[in-house]
Amino acid sequence: MKTKINLILTLIVLLTFSIFAQPSRNKVFHPFTGTMVLSFEGGATYGLLDYKDFALDFAGRGSLEYYLPIYTKSAFGIRLSGGGGYLRGKDKLFNPTETRTDLTYVGSSLVYLLSINEVVFPYFSAGASYLWFNPKGDNGTLLPNNLAGVYKKNEVVINGELGFRFLLTENLTLNLSTLATVGKTDYLEDYVSGTGNDLYLTGLIGLSFSFFGDNDIDGDGVVDSKDMCPNTPRGVKVDMFGCPIDSDKDGIPDYKDECPDTPEGVKVDKKGCPIDSDSDGVPDYLDICPNTPKGVQVDEFGCPKDGDNDGIPDYLDKCPNTPIGVMVDKDGCPLDSDKDGVPDYLDKCPNTPKGVQVDKDGCPIIKEEPIKEVPVVKEVVLSAGASFAVGKTTLLPGAYSELDQLVNAMRLEPTSKWLIEGHTDNTGSYNNNKKLSTQRAQAVLEYFASKGINPSRFTVRGMGPDFPVADNTTPDGRAKNRRVTIIRVN
Repeated sequence: MKTKINLILTLIVLLTFSIFAQPSRNKVFHPFTGTMVLSFEGGATYGLLDYKDFALDFAGRGSLEYYLPIYTKSAFGIRLSGGGGYLRGKDKLFNPTETRTDLTYVGSSLVYLLSINEVVFPYFSAGASYLWFNPKGDNGTLLPNNLAGVYKKNEVVINGELGFRFLLTENLTLNLSTLATVGKTDYLEDYVSGTGNDLYLTGLIGLSFSFFGDNDIDGDGVVDSKDMCPNTPRGVKVDMFGCPIDSDKDGIPDYKDECPDTPEGVKVDKKGCPIDSDSDGVPDYLDICPNTPKGVQVDEFGCPKDGDNDGIPDYLDKCPNTPIGVMVDKDGCPLDSDKDGVPDYLDKCPNTPKGVQVDKDGCPIIKEEPIKEVPVVKEVVLSAGASFAVGKTTLLPGAYSELDQLVNAMRLEPTSKWLIEGHTDNTGSYNNNKKLSTQRAQAVLEYFASKGINPSRFTVRGMGPDFPVADNTTPDGRAKNRRVTIIRVN
């Protein structure tokens, strides 16, 4: 019998800890936190006694529990309980063949309860009770040892219980449990056999009502008394104050946020997405051209697309396929300074008097006189390594001498037009290279302007890594590709 008792208790303990020993890292509320719980239960008893045949009887129990205000998945409480019932024994080999023992007890125990989810709460309790028992025969008469006063009809017993509580309403649960009771003697059926003590099981079903505790109306795991956002929808993750989590701190909680990774400080709309005032598909915080007209196609910076890179966006460009580097007017068309019908970039005689008939090269048609020789276009290439510090856009003094020679030529020919192109290798991001090449070309223009040369005589282009003159896979090739080219266009 003692081996059987130890085996049953060991299995109960191992099963309990295998189910319950699951720590929670988050603060959790459940209906038993900091509450008093009143329970009434009834059920059946089954004895593991000297009488071996299967026999059930009934029992009832009332209890009062208090659970500590600990906000974890586990709850710890203390229980005071009392109850009574009957324990029946049957065995055809004994005389009498049937016994029925009256049971009455009061006791206390410690309770460990776990929240699996919002409805199911398994628990385990262990404690001791003071038991009064009175063995009788099947006709209700006292049995011989009982009648003779061979033993005391009261003793301290050990209790272990394993059960489940199912939440029906906010304060009401349905309970199912099995209670194991181990005595110090072997007299519960008035018969002594072997060396084991009495053990009986009680299966119970009943109801518990919790009161005096805190509530969590929105079920977010934060009790109402500490919940700063008490009406959070069910299932929404909340912080320690019970408010929906807003990971990107944009004022829109994650469960409503359609753009959950917005950078901090960026203004957002009611859906949590960065504001795009001109509705061009590029949010304001990335939009370099924030007032683009509606319907205009833009690049990744939110600026209207300029397919031919002439400085006039496509939606305003009346000559959309102008060759790269050609100076254009406000409509995006190549300049024709002398109004002879031949654009400047094709005009070999740029200063033809008004009304003079010209050929396809823009030169006057004069049979008697030979066509004047057109100056050859000059080109100067500045090495970026000698003209700029690494990653910088400020001109180094080493470039001044070569630029000053160009300044002199420009002063001698005040009608000449020039194109300044910035180039980079392909190291780094494409957008950064485009920007760096533009800024370096602009720095050269500013130097000419500081020497009194009219900026309107120049066109500035940032070509980035698009037009290499050498192999970008070698250091020498990349060095050649990092350059600023100054080209005379007329």
